[in-house]
Amino acid sequence: QVQLVETGGGLVQAGRSLRLSCEASGSPFSIFITYTMGWYRQAPGNERELVASITAGDSRNYADSLKGRFTISRDNVKKTVYLQMNSLKPEDTAVYYCKATRSGNDYWGQGTLVTVSS
Repeated sequence: QVQLVETGGGLVQAGRSLRLSCEASGSPFSIFITYTMGWYRQAPGNERELVASITAGDSRNYADSLKGRFTISRDNVKKTVYLQMNSLKPEDTAVYYCKATRSGNDYWGQGTLVTVSS
């Protein structure tokens, strides 16, 4: 079973950038490359929502409202998925979670908090 650890969150001023990382362990390279990986976020009082996802074939999907500001990528050798977030806004404040999906099973990380000050 894969374990996911997110890092890179923190406090940042509006307009700045952050890059989140999600490192996978407990899964060999040959399996990791088959996962669809995703970033989700949950703001206080809101439901968890999709930010971006990337398939094994490197196909990417973004929430419409975030296209152009956020970029998802993966490094299969490092078994890590990244979320580059630019031009951050206070409404981007949330806990950001990483998810791995394979064969109908979902695995979640514990999340990393991003706080954007105005």
